[in-house]
Amino acid sequence: MRLVGPNGEQVGIVKIDIALQMAQESDLDLVEVAPMARPPVAKLMDYGKFKYETAQKARESRKNQVLTVIKEMKLRPKIDPHDYETKKGHVVRFLKAGDKVKITIMFRGREQSRPELGFRLLQRLGGDVSELGFVESSPKQDGRNMIMVLAPHKNAADLKKIAADQKNAAASGKPDAPSEAATETTGDATTDTTSDTTSDTTSDTTGGTPSGSDHENS
Repeated sequence: MRLVGPNGEQVGIVKIDIALQMAQESDLDLVEVAPMARPPVAKLMDYGKFKYETAQKARESRKNQVLTVIKEMKLRPKIDPHDYETKKGHVVRFLKAGDKVKITIMFRGREQSRPELGFRLLQRLGGDVSELGFVESSPKQDGRNMIMVLAPHKNAADLKKIAADQKNAAASGKPDAPSEAATETTGDATTDTTSDTTSDTTSDTTGGTPSGSDHENS
């Protein structure tokens, strides 16, 4: 077999018993990593540590994996305007949540001979929600149904998170800058008013004293 050392170095082609002896001397395991190769490839390693690190990497990969959810919305070619607005509202809600939406137009009876009705309806819906999502899969006929897939813009979830953060910050009760400025202005106005009132009172009192003296002397 071809033997690889614990640090990835190439030991060479050796007999199995020699490879096992080297593993025992190094207190490592002899693990066959490429059994279909000619000759087979084996590596000296700590197999318990290898399994632990592999499991850790798998957990990290699952943690960072984004779960894609596909919602489905069904419409009829001759849908009522009110029902259309209701269905469109659901599609908008799904896209804002960062989910893909599968739109299905269901044809019945003679409607199957007029697929253009469903095509125009899907085009209309795609245009109405273009600010939130885009047509990932163009309309295509599938038996009695016509299907289109809408996907949210990449920044839809980020914008939603930013809006939520701003709402939480506003609800925390922190004073705004304009309120502080208003308090300072009110304080200045109070000071000026007090000063003017004192000045006017002093002037009136001083001016009124001679008048009183003249009246007494007369």
